[in-house]
Amino acid sequence: MEAITKEDLETLRFQLFADLKELLEKQDEPKAESKEWLRSRDVKKMLSISDAALQNLRIRGVVHPVKISGLYYYKSEELKSLFKQ
Repeated sequence: MEAITKEDLETLRFQLFADLKELLEKQDEPKAESKEWLRSRDVKKMLSISDAALQNLRIRGVVHPVKISGLYYYKSEELKSLFKQ
């Protein structure tokens, strides 16, 4: 039977944190990319903009959302191509 040292526990702790960080990063990324339509909150989070900034983009015709039951939905492909320019 092997004795577990303090160094072994430290190594395990660092590895667990690294694995958790990697899982959380992977979990956040595919959400926005895998959806065909994004809600306003997703767009604001993705672009780090405020409600007013997103509204200004709509008013100026920069983005073309679809309004369904009072909620705006944005086509993810349009946003990607728009902000690649």
